[in-house]
Amino acid sequence: MASSLTKDSPSSGEKTFFGHPRGLATLFMTEMWERFSYYGMRALLPLYLIAPGGLDMDAGTATAIYSVYLSLVYLLAMPGGWFGDRVWGPRKTVAIAGGVIMLGHLTLALPSEGTFFAGLGLVAIGSGLLKSNISTMVGHLYDGPEDPRRDGGFTIFYMGINMGAFAAPLVIGTVGENVNWHLGFALAALGMGLGVVQFLMGTRHLNERSLVVPKPLSKDERAATLRKSMIWLGVAAVFYIGTVVTGVYTLNWLLVPITIAGLVIPVMVLTRIKRDKELSASEQSKMTGYIWFFVAAAIFWMIYDQGGSTLSIFAESSAENSVFGWDFPVSWYQSVNPVLIMALAPVFAAFWLALNRRGKEPSTIVKFSSGLVLVGASFFVFLMPLTIAGDGHKAAAMWLVAIYFIQTVAELTLSPVGLSVTTKMAPEKYASQMMGVWFLAVTAGDCTTGLLSLAGVELNGTGVVALEATLAVAAGIAIFMYRGKVKKLMGEVR
Repeated sequence: MASSLTKDSPSSGEKTFFGHPRGLATLFMTEMWERFSYYGMRALLPLYLIAPGGLDMDAGTATAIYSVYLSLVYLLAMPGGWFGDRVWGPRKTVAIAGGVIMLGHLTLALPSEGTFFAGLGLVAIGSGLLKSNISTMVGHLYDGPEDPRRDGGFTIFYMGINMGAFAAPLVIGTVGENVNWHLGFALAALGMGLGVVQFLMGTRHLNERSLVVPKPLSKDERAATLRKSMIWLGVAAVFYIGTVVTGVYTLNWLLVPITIAGLVIPVMVLTRIKRDKELSASEQSKMTGYIWFFVAAAIFWMIYDQGGSTLSIFAESSAENSVFGWDFPVSWYQSVNPVLIMALAPVFAAFWLALNRRGKEPSTIVKFSSGLVLVGASFFVFLMPLTIAGDGHKAAAMWLVAIYFIQTVAELTLSPVGLSVTTKMAPEKYASQMMGVWFLAVTAGDCTTGLLSLAGVELNGTGVVALEATLAVAAGIAIFMYRGKVKKLMGEVR
């Protein structure tokens, strides 16, 4: 690899980015700034919702809103990919997405509850559009799946994600908590704005394929899609205007349908694929096996994503947020995971490679079950600070750091494996759609959390935390115990 960001390639004389195509720098910086804005806003979100100077909501409602927001981001990744494939092409979709995200953050910066929720919606829409298409453009930079630089390019790209995620709570979180909430959201808009500017300036380095619409809609398809969209939009508008006019509207009229949709849509998508008669017997078997992984992943993300809501709200009220007498903002906890990812990801990669050379690398199923057991263990650890707080004391910050550490190890064990097994087990007909199906597991997990919160379940209660922890550990053990059956369903996939 090159020792500088841009260096002449000895073979072509063209400048490279750490030995990779120059366009990777453009996409790296775009993703870094987008993640900076996204994770900065996300770190502030639950704290702003419960703050007396914010929206002053109860913890249950705040957790429900946070969970619904996360679920929407991943749910909208599927239509976002559809727009890139059928309407605008990846490059145009990402440029528009960046503008929508920036507008969303600016809307969040306005001191009004109505504009706040409109801003959340815009950020979710923009993130869904961008998420599916920017990774596609990274792939376009290389000469097909066999290009030896491809995996390294994606590794560098994902480092940009974690760099943005690490810096965001430290900057945006500090300003939002200590200076002004809305100024914090405005900083998130500035970050996305910088990302959009450098993306537009660097588009000349991107592959021309990113301009192409792979499967453009025909004139009839475009008209039919627009007509159906307007009908559904009209139905929703009439319904919600009716609830407002009759005086029965509450926030639950918005949150409950989204959470139910977030649970129903994944089931419908999996059922549709599973019942497709065009799939071979082998593909049908793999899809049956994949459902095991999907359900387990939903349980994993249900617990993992509470790191930004349940744990953050607990830290705000019941933790001693200081180190050696130095106080720090609660939002800084959200920087723990990305810095640990950057530190531990190379270690895990080297560890799996070393085991593979000795013929001792754990199978996909063992890794997956280990991730579930670990994320469950993190919530068993959570019982300790909950007990300390229950006795009227403040829990030490290191308890929360320990929980985030265990969850990060669990993520590194399960998440890359989940992405890999999704691509390996995908039926050929649905190869490009299956990554969106994987994201739906996140949607299902977050929507489960949202429904529990809306139902009045206290997610910071020791009984609920213990139940969730037990569920994850039991799911991990179940997958391990039935690994023979799952392996058989997976066919040649290992």
